[in-house]
Amino acid sequence: MLWDQHACAELVETADLRELHRYRPAGGGLVSLNVGFAPHGPEVAASVLRSFRAQVESIEGLELAASVDDVDRIAAAGDTAVVFDLEDIAPLGGDLDAVARLVTQGVRTLGPVYNHANAAGGGCLDAVDEGLTAWGRDLVAEMNARGMVPDGSHVGARTTFDMCAASTRPVVFSHSNLRAVWDHPRNITDDQARAVADTGGVVGVTGVGIFLGPNTPTLEAMVRHIEYAVEVVGIRHVGVSTDFSFDWETFRIALADTPALYDSSYTAWGPVEWMPPETFIGIGAALAARGWNDTDAAAVLGGNFRRVAAESWEPLS
Repeated sequence: MLWDQHACAELVETADLRELHRYRPAGGGLVSLNVGFAPHGPEVAASVLRSFRAQVESIEGLELAASVDDVDRIAAAGDTAVVFDLEDIAPLGGDLDAVARLVTQGVRTLGPVYNHANAAGGGCLDAVDEGLTAWGRDLVAEMNARGMVPDGSHVGARTTFDMCAASTRPVVFSHSNLRAVWDHPRNITDDQARAVADTGGVVGVTGVGIFLGPNTPTLEAMVRHIEYAVEVVGIRHVGVSTDFSFDWETFRIALADTPALYDSSYTAWGPVEWMPPETFIGIGAALAARGWNDTDAAAVLGGNFRRVAAESWEPLS
């Protein structure tokens, strides 16, 4: 299966999730769809989540996945399994009990910080990252207990190391590339990648142009990051994601309108370019052309993130 660990629709109730049909030529898989980030409080995130769940339930070829068995069944039928993720703790509203409620609604991954420090820890764009806070440690413990995967994407380096040390289950970088390949502040160091791998987690190489190279959302650039990541952490600890913004025009406007969330590294190479699903679904063929065997390719395309889910997700009641 092709497992896209992070993609983004417009975070409004009217977003059209039929766009997820663009993954169907892959022949079945999973998409983790973002339902909230730093600007969104609990009410907005809850409203978006309700809308997205209702849409998935009504659209042929999409299905909510409550378990790894569900994912396997949906993908085997050639359809797209859908779960959800959050970026930043703002949608929790400071309430650790929100983790359990969100899990029951299909939110399976949470990155506690989006670029800049909050009550959980430091962000990847902060000049100083003071690490995971006491509340952040409580959050990681609650996520471990409830079956929500901790995510280091957008999080500061010291805070990601602390997350890995605190977590009793795998930690992931759902959508982060390798800084040794392309030096961007949103990309991660080899040591960060190794720390996540040491938890049993996965680095999800992503298709955003500015994180792959000088705004180059190509399969060639993505394979370059994938192969380097495999060199650093091994085949069991590398996966893929698009971080594709189906509302890319809206996001480009947001970059200009909300400079407090971003910095010049997001716009230094012109308007951000993304790898669309139509390109992303060719990643298996691109790996095969590089001489990859079927077993290793299957691990990176979905098997490794599936393993993390199997080791992390708790059954939904």
